[in-house]
Amino acid sequence: MAASLIRLHFHDCFVQGCDASILLDDSSSIQSEKNAPNNLNSVRGYEVIDNIKSKVESICPGVVSCADIVAVAARDASVAVSGPTWTVKLGRRDSTTSGLSLAATNLPSFRDSLDKLVSLFGSKGLSARDMVALSGSHTIGQARCVTFRDRVYNGTDIDAGFASTRRRRCPADNGNGDANLAPLELVTPNSFDNNYFKNLIQRKGLLQSDQVLFSGGSTDTIVNEYSKSPKTFRSDFASAMVKMGDIEPLTGSAGVIRKFCNVIN
Repeated sequence: MAASLIRLHFHDCFVQGCDASILLDDSSSIQSEKNAPNNLNSVRGYEVIDNIKSKVESICPGVVSCADIVAVAARDASVAVSGPTWTVKLGRRDSTTSGLSLAATNLPSFRDSLDKLVSLFGSKGLSARDMVALSGSHTIGQARCVTFRDRVYNGTDIDAGFASTRRRRCPADNGNGDANLAPLELVTPNSFDNNYFKNLIQRKGLLQSDQVLFSGGSTDTIVNEYSKSPKTFRSDFASAMVKMGDIEPLTGSAGVIRKFCNVIN
């Protein structure tokens, strides 16, 4: 679940801040972010957070927010797959609202251009370098065929052998095998390392939004740097995760501490 837990924190923070709004289920007053196009049938790990929350509540009721649990789980997920660690700031509170409509515009898409990605991350206070470092979390995890079909059949900026391999489990027809999975990083898909960036230089990025980071544009030099220096990548990734965890938190008397992460109580 490591990749999923890191992504859960990311998808939480980019929609109305790091406030655990992504964890809320549909109700009479909530339109759940879980149903947003970029989350539905894609984001996982909700039950892991619910399980952690129930254990924390039994020992320390009403103190630790779901938002903080998501942030800490992302850090621990990185450590569990030999990734970097960082000090997680604590004190976030949980939202009483959801941002379903915001999710469509505030979350990046696998189709996004480099300019769109730089702009989107910039709107959250993250630099282009932060964006490239955070994209490096695709050193672990998997993507569904529906997200890379167009690239492996119609892409021009892609290694031919790599495209051929990925077509095997991703049929050309829409609706056929959409949920079939492929590793985002083909060399060491379960280890947090810098092979993701080496793959990009070889035109073996699985998603279009991966390959645009190395396609003759402004971020090529950063990808080159990370491909040569795992230490620099790890350090920058940790710093960028701390910055991401700082996006519009609810603190003080704002928000609440939910007892159950999926409902306002």
